[in-house]
Amino acid sequence: MKPIKLFITILTLIFSVTISKAQKKIAFVEELLEKMTLDEKIGQLNLITPGGGIATGAVVSKNVEEKLKSGQVGGMFGVAGPEKIKVAQDMVMKNTRLKIPLIIGSDVIHGYKTTFPIPLATSCTWDMEMIEKEAQITAKEATADGIMWNFSPMVDIARDPRWGRIAEGAGEDPYLSSAVARAMVKGYQGNNLSDKNTMMACVKHFALYGAAEGGRDYNSVDMSHIKMFNQYFPPYKAAVDAGVGSVMSSFNDVDGIPATGNKWLLTDVLRNKWGFKGFVVSDYTSINEMIKHGLGNLQDVSVLALKAGLDMDMVGEGFLTTLKKSVEEGKVTREEITNATRLILEAKYKLGLFDNPYLYIDKTRAEEDILTKEHRDFARKIATRSFVLLKNDKQILPLKKDAKIALIGPLANDQSNMLGTWAPTGDYKLSVPVFKGIQNIAPNANIVYAKGANITDDTELAKKINVFGRKVSIDQRSPREMLNEAVKIAKSANIIVAVVGEASEMSGESASMTQISLPESQKKLIRALVKTGKPVVLVLMSGRPLVITEEFKMPVSILQVWHPGVEAGNAIADVLFGNYNPSGKLTASWPRSIGQIPIYYSEKNTGRPEENGYEKFKTNYLDVSNTPLIPFGYGLSYTTFEYSDIKVDTKEVIQVKPLHISVNVKNTGKYDGEEVVQLYIHDVVRSITPPKRQLKGFKKVFLKKGESKTVTFTLLPDDLKFYDGDLNFIAEPGIFEVFVGTNSNATLKETFKLK
Repeated sequence: MKPIKLFITILTLIFSVTISKAQKKIAFVEELLEKMTLDEKIGQLNLITPGGGIATGAVVSKNVEEKLKSGQVGGMFGVAGPEKIKVAQDMVMKNTRLKIPLIIGSDVIHGYKTTFPIPLATSCTWDMEMIEKEAQITAKEATADGIMWNFSPMVDIARDPRWGRIAEGAGEDPYLSSAVARAMVKGYQGNNLSDKNTMMACVKHFALYGAAEGGRDYNSVDMSHIKMFNQYFPPYKAAVDAGVGSVMSSFNDVDGIPATGNKWLLTDVLRNKWGFKGFVVSDYTSINEMIKHGLGNLQDVSVLALKAGLDMDMVGEGFLTTLKKSVEEGKVTREEITNATRLILEAKYKLGLFDNPYLYIDKTRAEEDILTKEHRDFARKIATRSFVLLKNDKQILPLKKDAKIALIGPLANDQSNMLGTWAPTGDYKLSVPVFKGIQNIAPNANIVYAKGANITDDTELAKKINVFGRKVSIDQRSPREMLNEAVKIAKSANIIVAVVGEASEMSGESASMTQISLPESQKKLIRALVKTGKPVVLVLMSGRPLVITEEFKMPVSILQVWHPGVEAGNAIADVLFGNYNPSGKLTASWPRSIGQIPIYYSEKNTGRPEENGYEKFKTNYLDVSNTPLIPFGYGLSYTTFEYSDIKVDTKEVIQVKPLHISVNVKNTGKYDGEEVVQLYIHDVVRSITPPKRQLKGFKKVFLKKGESKTVTFTLLPDDLKFYDGDLNFIAEPGIFEVFVGTNSNATLKETFKLK
């Protein structure tokens, strides 16, 4: 057989097998739906949490056992472990008429038992292969503990660091966040959802949650459709295009209607425009919360949600308790309930649960696949790649491994804050503190330690932070006593390493802040340490960009390490001592002042732009520059990189053709290192006002000292498109500027014309 005929034959077989599987699924689900009563269908729309396990919300379900046995539950979350999940699955399989298995979900946000850095941190790797592998490991561990559905990835664009949940996403940029969304969906779901090592992803929060007014969690959002489609929707769509199995609605309103009951959002955009085929689940009690939004009683808002295109009710039980009455009163139809049930049954079918309800229940896997050395080694590796070197004063870093070091700070010998926010499945007691990590990496170093300060001296704030466990400990000693001790040992050392920043629960859900500077307790400590005249390295932990204008002006080096996960101390020491040369780049701009927020690199010009510093009657602040303290894409290395010789392969390109841009990058420093080469474009003239710049490409390259490489980017036709005033996705002829460099302030420029 000729090669081309063989190829066609193979493709035909693959296509026919795929069609056969799809037909089999449809036939199975439709046959099951025919057998189901209205009550059984409504039961499938009910997602519960039994309490007593993983805390992810303030409300827990009641009479769980009774509901399981009577077929009033379609899925559960907040429970893990083969034995516990088997008990729940048994209640359904042994007591209900049709024996429809449960789907078991969980919030596995940045690793299961092997906790990785917070998502904002891992986005700073700009390494999609690593992010995909992290998701694969997460799926392997979670499924080994019986969980097959993950309420992740969170892909909300966030440009207001006061919002605590910025920690859970990939920052401010839609292009980068879309790449992260694709990588995570692929990593979780793999190529076959019925593989016991893969799990169904749930992209969240649809939509616009990261734009909550005032940076206050759960707050209202008001935004134009042009801004939605061009700046906030792309990561959700990328997840849908990658085949994500489920979508979670957001708490906020969209166009004045809460997302959970917004038909334009859940049906017109998600299903009709984007072609999403999976099911939509509410966020935690978000159906019920529409009552306080002012949209009616529980029956009213449950009708609104179902008709909008929401399929599963998380914890609130509005569907369970009101939908049958609404059918009887003609407010919803049996067909609408059947449609929602169909999507949930299809998801269970794809997960292989109808073939084997106990597929994900295997004690041997739980013992063999969780917290392995391989997984911890990877957690350490990805953590080192996520750190961002913000400043290296007098090139003090990397440190010598035999130095006399004063290790100081409230986070220097801490375990409880290493995992970061939204790590309910991790165990902080397994994390490596910074003190231990330095001992591991530099056993010949002479280390003296002092706490120096509390994370905060504010006892009321500490109570709020400690709601799920002690993250802030107020020392019995006075702040002055701790400070004096720290200064004394600092004077005895050659170099000071101060580990400072946020407690893990100072960011995350329901952790919005109006002040995002370091607490005054730690500011006082840093000032005192700098006054000693000794070299100071700040190891900065946080779940958000901080306002560090004062610290940035000081003669200090600053390594931003976020909340690094279970291998925190080892990873931090790897970078401090040069075992790894930092390569992380910021994915969110750092403001000079909270008064600049929201701040992001891709803002638009006004008719009176700031061009040469402060000028009267221009868009200026009187007190600070418009620019961020630290720009998007920024991150230093122990070495230096030089960019030159930017080229476009053609000065004119037609809309259906790709364009290639190349640049030479040389390592001009003393260390081997990795650099994230970034490409930005500016559409000079178009029918709606363009952003100043838009990220449209990035590549991470490794260069030995003295080595040069030519890095080539390909701009595809879609990269030049945008949603116009009529929400058509188009590219308009005209001049484009293209910038390549080390961050969003790149100056190396070329131009081309789109015909």
